[in-house]
Amino acid sequence: MYKYINKSYRNPKKVLQRFRVAGTSTGGRNGVPADRPLQKALLFCQPRQNEKNRSAKHHLLPIRPYFCTANAPRGDRHSTQMKQKKYYIIDFDSTFTQVEALDELARISLKDHPKKDAIYKEIEDLTNQAMSGTLSFSESLAQRVQLLAADKSHLKKLVSHLKKKVSRSFSRNAPFFKKNADDVLIVSGGFKEFITPVVKKFNIRKENIYANTFVFDAEGKIIGYDDQNPLSKEGGKVILIRDLNLQGDLYGIGDGYSDFQLRESGLIRKFFAYTENISRKSVTAKADHVTPSFDEFLYINKLPGAISYPKNRIQCLVMGAIPEQDLHPFTQEGFTLVYEKDADEKAFQQAGMLVIGVGTAIDVKQLKKATRLKAIGIFGKAKTGVPLPLCTEMGIVVFGSASSNLQVAQRMIDFMNKGAINGSLNFPKLRLPAVKNTHRIIHIHKNVPGVMAQVNLLLAKHQININAQFLMTNKTAGYTIIDIDKNYDKQLLKELKKTEHTIKTRVLY
Repeated sequence: MYKYINKSYRNPKKVLQRFRVAGTSTGGRNGVPADRPLQKALLFCQPRQNEKNRSAKHHLLPIRPYFCTANAPRGDRHSTQMKQKKYYIIDFDSTFTQVEALDELARISLKDHPKKDAIYKEIEDLTNQAMSGTLSFSESLAQRVQLLAADKSHLKKLVSHLKKKVSRSFSRNAPFFKKNADDVLIVSGGFKEFITPVVKKFNIRKENIYANTFVFDAEGKIIGYDDQNPLSKEGGKVILIRDLNLQGDLYGIGDGYSDFQLRESGLIRKFFAYTENISRKSVTAKADHVTPSFDEFLYINKLPGAISYPKNRIQCLVMGAIPEQDLHPFTQEGFTLVYEKDADEKAFQQAGMLVIGVGTAIDVKQLKKATRLKAIGIFGKAKTGVPLPLCTEMGIVVFGSASSNLQVAQRMIDFMNKGAINGSLNFPKLRLPAVKNTHRIIHIHKNVPGVMAQVNLLLAKHQININAQFLMTNKTAGYTIIDIDKNYDKQLLKELKKTEHTIKTRVLY
């Protein structure tokens, strides 16, 4: 694409000179033209559309079609713009992994040390002070490395341990990292010696891993680190990202103060405080968004993920006295617990799951308003207090009569994750494994003739390829699971919900 530049209107040399004087960087990276700022400036030199003076002073200048200015004709603006490239800058410790690696290394290297407990505590305190911003990162790092007494054999054990400690929501979204390998950067105050082998299986490029490096002696013992690396210094992430001069929209994901500093410096567009493993008030209070899981990050940024709806957005209302350890599976899985004593009037309406203790009765009027409720778990041996016919009519699956509360909790989780209804008190038993590379749809309907014929006609109308279909019924309701190809028209779900005799429809993943 070419546009004319009129010297008599504005002087390109002067504009170019101004940009150079102002110190505009001309460096390029990852396919971004090195002269982009200058070309953008030169566009301001073009004549307005109504200029008729086409003399020999016009010069032909090649301009990339995605650079657009206020002087461009209105019709050209949309056609010449391209979406900004996006970069995802991700922390490693307590974000990509569930733990702080140096703390874990200390547990390995100091296993037989007589004062190991005191040293563990000191290292953890130094980590937390740096992450909350009460101690400079460089001071914290220097003191922690000095206390480690570690060598290469300890690092090998650490890597094996960390591979098992990758954050759950990162693990299940591995395809995202493969698809966006060029755009994902691991930026950490940790060390490449243990970060690189852990993130390797996620297809994150080696050149996109920015971290510190250890210094070893001849026997392989850690004696220090490269103190010239910007990431070893206070504000190191800011220094690094500024030097990289990435052109596009940058999103930061992390749990610590050093991650927030990127937002504070204005170098990234948004900062997401990651709280799946730890939540620091000094960081979450300043974040653009608090992200309890990587699923949440993908969801709010409209990026493809492993599940259709983040688990942290599904509330589990707890009614009655239930031991905390029996509720642990829900929090471990990522669901949000809301206790009756802390709940407001809308809590029942907003709950996706309900857990009740022995002797707790459900208000039928409240239940009828609970349109989001998908599952109820009865903890203990009692079956009273839950109107099963009404639950069936509303498409709510009820679990109970298990050997333990933990078994009830696991059955509820399997239902939410996979659609399994094994052990249900009001629906037929159906237990299925999760299937990769498909969408799983649950369709609950009244058990009357012709419903499945309507469903299958609708699937045929939208040219849906069905990988698997399962149906179980009892006297009042039918429960169908449909596994379909990843690509489908979103209108299908709207029409499926409107199918006659449908009680409830939802997409699992």
